[in-house]
Amino acid sequence: MTHLLKKTWVKYLAQALAVAVVIAGAVFYISGQMSVVVSVDGQREEITTRAATVGALLEQQDINLAKRDEISAALDSDLADEQLVDIKRNKSIDVTVDGTERVVHTTGMTVADVVAQLDIDKDSEISLDGDMELAALSDELEVVTPKDMTLIVKDKKKKIASTALTVKELLAEQKIEVDGNDEINVKIKGETDKNAKDSVKLAADATVEVIDVTVKTWDETRDIDFETKKVKDSSLDKGETKVKTEGEKGERDLTLRQESRNGKKGEEEVLKSKITKKPVAEVIKVGTKEEEKETTSKKTPTPSNISSTWAALAKCESGGNWSINTGNGYYGGLQFSASSWRAAGGAQYAPLPHQASPAEQIATAEKLRANGGWGHWPHCSAKLGLR
Repeated sequence: MTHLLKKTWVKYLAQALAVAVVIAGAVFYISGQMSVVVSVDGQREEITTRAATVGALLEQQDINLAKRDEISAALDSDLADEQLVDIKRNKSIDVTVDGTERVVHTTGMTVADVVAQLDIDKDSEISLDGDMELAALSDELEVVTPKDMTLIVKDKKKKIASTALTVKELLAEQKIEVDGNDEINVKIKGETDKNAKDSVKLAADATVEVIDVTVKTWDETRDIDFETKKVKDSSLDKGETKVKTEGEKGERDLTLRQESRNGKKGEEEVLKSKITKKPVAEVIKVGTKEEEKETTSKKTPTPSNISSTWAALAKCESGGNWSINTGNGYYGGLQFSASSWRAAGGAQYAPLPHQASPAEQIATAEKLRANGGWGHWPHCSAKLGLR
């Protein structure tokens, strides 16, 4: 009986020891486990692991790192319970900045991250929304940075910063309307492109000038001036003229064009011209007949029966010589011109005044005075106090 009890006790003791060993092993195993979170480009996963280092964890989870990938902890660092292991994968993004293509490597998650990485001006034009995730990116990212330019519109100059790549984009951005007549000049790096097309590409420090051009066309009839021709006539005294043919203006039908630039009118341009009436030239006869010159030695003195007024006037005008002809175009004691002599009827006495007698000259002078007063002899009449 005693032997039986002893055997039973030994059996129970062995079983108890075995259970204790199992329990101790389980406790030891459980106590060596850790709970960590692995995040790959924002995708988080909670993992229970007995890995001692971060590198061992990645190997255990079959996670491979590329050259430009970023991880929040060194691979040989000890792994801790409830640790976050953050992995950001490298992405190669095709980016065009101001027309220049390049490949940008980034571990960012969105378009905004790439823009921030490139330190792009905040006023730049971005082709894609900043919240777009790079993982979903299929189009090339285009960036246009603002460029300093000079804009001249209707002679008014201003400095601007624009993201426009072409003249057309700049005009749309600045709300400038142009038509087919307007002129656009673009100056880039000292070179000026006149009458540039709106497809011309712009660059920093470019000068864009917009000239408002208006064009007016109209029909008009204008006079044509006649020309004057002079012909010699020996039957007329030298210096005397006579109209042989009256001149008449002609007419011309015109189609005209005028261009104004920024409100300033330019020269008129003749598009069409047709003479509808020819002008008639005016012909003037010019006398060439030489008059006989008489010397002052053949002096005809003032007769005693001449009034003192006419005698004094003759002395002032001609020195009292009634037959004087010096060739200056004035004749006789009262210095008539040939035309005045004939107009007053003196030709009934003689062709020229100096050929007539003093009495005949005075009779003719009386007719002149009756019509115009002493003003026919302005200097001497004033000197003698006659007016």
